[in-house]
Amino acid sequence: MATIEAGAPVFTLINTFTVEPDRQDDVVASLRDITERVMRGMPGFVSACVHKSLDRKHVANYVQWRSVADFQAMFVDPRAKAHMEEVRAMALEVMPIVYEVAYVGELE
Repeated sequence: MATIEAGAPVFTLINTFTVEPDRQDDVVASLRDITERVMRGMPGFVSACVHKSLDRKHVANYVQWRSVADFQAMFVDPRAKAHMEEVRAMALEVMPIVYEVAYVGELE
C-alpha cells in the first residue's frame, strides 16, 4: 500500500511522462503491466500509482521502494530494463525525480 507520510521509511520516485494525447493510454497500460508482471514480485517493492492528466498530455507514476538499494537492484533485471526502454519510446519526455514526503495535510 502506498505510504504517504512525512518520515516514512520508503524511497519515492515520481516519474512524469510528457506524451502525445493519443499515447497516454499506452503509457498507462505499459506502467500497469510492468507493475503487475514484474515490479510487484521484486524485493523491496512497496507500491506504484499511475495518474493521467485530464489534458491527456502527461502521465505521473508515483513509485515507492523500501530502500534506495532495492530500487537500484531493480535496474539489473532485464525485464525492467526492457520496460524502461519501451515506455521511454512512447513518451516525448521523461522526468524522474526522487522525493521525500515533507508534509501531508488531511481532512480530520
